[in-house]
Amino acid sequence: MKSMLTLTAALILGLGIALGGYLGGQGLVKSRLGDRSVSVKGLSEREVKADLALWGLRFVVTGNDLAETQAEVKRNAEAVNNFLKSHGFSEDEIELQAPQVTDRLAQMYSSGQFDTRFIIAQQLVLRSTDVDKVAAANRDSSTLVEQGVVLSNEYGPVRPSYLFTKIADVKPAMIEEATQRAREAAETFAADSGARLGGIRRAWQGQFSIQPRDEIPGAQETEQVMKTVRVVSTVEYLLVD
Repeated sequence: MKSMLTLTAALILGLGIALGGYLGGQGLVKSRLGDRSVSVKGLSEREVKADLALWGLRFVVTGNDLAETQAEVKRNAEAVNNFLKSHGFSEDEIELQAPQVTDRLAQMYSSGQFDTRFIIAQQLVLRSTDVDKVAAANRDSSTLVEQGVVLSNEYGPVRPSYLFTKIADVKPAMIEEATQRAREAAETFAADSGARLGGIRRAWQGQFSIQPRDEIPGAQETEQVMKTVRVVSTVEYLLVD
């Protein structure tokens, strides 16, 4: 009797181990199948045109007589202002900033001899949404040199900066396009691997970037009126049999 109970217990234990192993194996297979996925990227690009131009026209005058130097600065400011108005810009688009006056003899750590004592710098800033008109004026800026106005590039180039400020208007359509292209890539991969595309497991929205349309060596994005807006979406899809 005792031996029969022992045998029965052994059979039940063996069956339990076998059943447990089967179920555990099935769970492992399902887990691995559930983890099958593919990560793809979708690109969306748009060619856009700048909608705002900023142009700082800075000039510097030096001299030993303060009054004469100030008069020359005033003449330069009038010449630049007239130049901009002659190209169709209004007073509202032109801002004359305060002059910066340097007296070399008044500087605490100055030493040696100076050819000129005073340095006066001033800047007119043009802000306009008519980027084509700004570009035309920039091409004609050599006429200022003919009038004796030398623009300073001490704080950067004297060329206008062309900006695209309406990126929020193109974001929704570009995100949709990037996501659609990612899905198309994932569907192709799934078909090639003999699987079907499941739901989205994870997704990452890339940063929007604005780049020059024409990849000219050394050219800055702000120097070109035409630009390329780009975004890349990364999506991870589940794969099912």
